[in-house]
Amino acid sequence: MPRSPSSIVFWAFVLLTSGVGGFLGYIYSGVYDISATKQHTPLVYWILSTARRQSVQSHASKEPPPLDLANADVIARGLVLFENHCLQCHGAPGVAPGVIGLGMNPSPPNFAQMGRDLSAPEMYWSISNGIKLTGMPAWRFRLSEDERWALVAFLKSAPKLTPAEYRALRPGRTSARMGGSNAPDSEAPWEREGAVQRGRIAIGQYACSTCHFIPGIRGPDAQVGPPLAGIAEQTYIAGVLTNEPAHMIEWLRHPQRVNPLSAMPDLGVTERDARDIAAYLYSMR
Repeated sequence: MPRSPSSIVFWAFVLLTSGVGGFLGYIYSGVYDISATKQHTPLVYWILSTARRQSVQSHASKEPPPLDLANADVIARGLVLFENHCLQCHGAPGVAPGVIGLGMNPSPPNFAQMGRDLSAPEMYWSISNGIKLTGMPAWRFRLSEDERWALVAFLKSAPKLTPAEYRALRPGRTSARMGGSNAPDSEAPWEREGAVQRGRIAIGQYACSTCHFIPGIRGPDAQVGPPLAGIAEQTYIAGVLTNEPAHMIEWLRHPQRVNPLSAMPDLGVTERDARDIAAYLYSMR
């Protein structure tokens, strides 16, 4: 016997109310871990990243930029603004983000990824208005329209900059390096139980997923560095070191010393964190 329209509406209302009530109960229970050392669940990360992408695309202007984004003077001005306001969160070729940028969750997008993923109007809108729940501020209250477009010009021109080219553009400055301890750490050799889980957390705190796709780590669809799936089976690390734990730890701690031409910056990874990250990477077999 077919149900009446009123019956269908009633049960739809019951299901909707139950779902909303269950969701609110989950929120008020405090079960969801909001600590920055814990990854978002896949569903939460998908909701946040999809909402951000669709919102930026929807709100960004379709009008052409008012400045010539290929103009060398505009790009040079954008570089200075980037160094002063953006580097600490987004890093640059061979230059690590600051401690604030590395500790955010989700991690700010990598310098090179931004120029690839967003059109010029989308980037301008994001810079101007900021992004909720990411720590990205609304720069339209602090930078002029021309300054914000100059930032866009620099970011759109720079995704393929090598570390050497970037250093040449910023005379008088040295590559930022995070202040990790270089003292030996006697705790937990890389094979010890628990290192894999600690390594997974450390990978998030050093913002590795902003450059690499890493299985088990939720992050942007990064195409800056090579994907790390199967890295345990590779013969070489960065093409210069044989793939073994000691060399992996050395590479994670001192990539610029191992290969000065690499875009991977020295992040100040401590010895213990490097061992734990190595443990996680070698667990992906």
